[in-house]
Amino acid sequence: MSLSDPIADALTSIRNANRVRKERVDLKASNLLTEVLKVLRQESFIADYRRIEDKKQGIIRVYLKKTGASVRKITHLVRVSKPGLRIYAKRDEIPTVLNGLGTCVLSTPDGVLSGQDAKKRNVGGEVLLKIW
Repeated sequence: MSLSDPIADALTSIRNANRVRKERVDLKASNLLTEVLKVLRQESFIADYRRIEDKKQGIIRVYLKKTGASVRKITHLVRVSKPGLRIYAKRDEIPTVLNGLGTCVLSTPDGVLSGQDAKKRNVGGEVLLKIW
């Protein structure tokens, strides 16, 4: 079975694992997902991730972050741009999530960046997701 949107599938797995308070979640590996997870780690929404090689595509193990005993760092994770409807933002139209409490992740010509980094570099691109 082929997936039409592997990023949305990975985000759903992270969201579901976060809701049931799992320590980690395993995802199908891809280069774009690796770059998205790198941004999420920089913005401290996840603790870490590791790539595990197998004889197929590979697996990325994501370690989720907790702020307290029962409170998780991720409260909402929303896919913005979808295969049926791509959403692009110009460099001066990059969305701000919850007045800076959250962040958006963009795919730009400079690579996958957070909204703040894209504003600093003065580039726009496809808005992949919003997280807070």
